[in-house]
Amino acid sequence: MCPALARRGITPAVMPMPLKITPLEIPEVKLIETGLIKDDRGWFAETYSAKVLASHDFDEGFQQDNLSLSRKGTLRGLHYQIEPHGMGKLVRVLSGSAFDVAVDIRRGSPTFGKWVGRVLTMENRSALWVPAGFAHGFLALEDDTLLFYKCTTTHTPESERAINYADPAIGIEWPIAPSLFAPKDLAAPPLATADYNFQYVAPT
Repeated sequence: MCPALARRGITPAVMPMPLKITPLEIPEVKLIETGLIKDDRGWFAETYSAKVLASHDFDEGFQQDNLSLSRKGTLRGLHYQIEPHGMGKLVRVLSGSAFDVAVDIRRGSPTFGKWVGRVLTMENRSALWVPAGFAHGFLALEDDTLLFYKCTTTHTPESERAINYADPAIGIEWPIAPSLFAPKDLAAPPLATADYNFQYVAPT
């Protein structure tokens, strides 16, 4: 039994796996689903386990945590940091809901310019792993949508770059019309003229 549960007197009949990790259509992007244990007081969930993630060849060494609160219709993205400050993000919604997106911008990748997205909510307790080499963005689907994300490196302003969320060459299918933006995101270039320096490395 998990020691934290034992200390709280929770003795479930069956202990679910704490995390389920599923590669998505672009396999480097992963959906991480959190198991749940309920009792009459509420529920308990293990949302992050370095040991479990390492057992899935997922050992990134996070260095920074971020919180982001957004009104419905807010579009943030598509953001990334160029090398040598490429940033992977493990993104989770703590309240509200968001459509979270990753775009492959690794030169030579078989999925270059393709995107994958998932709706993240507090209720589904899912997280999206967006590795370095991908542009990341999200659209808030409700007011007071609170995102929490763990980052593999620290914020480096001189390395920040962006790609336009509406680039037709990428063709992201946003579930609602975005309505709130930062000026820099509206002015971001399309993928064809964006500045990025990621290179695809085939799995061995």
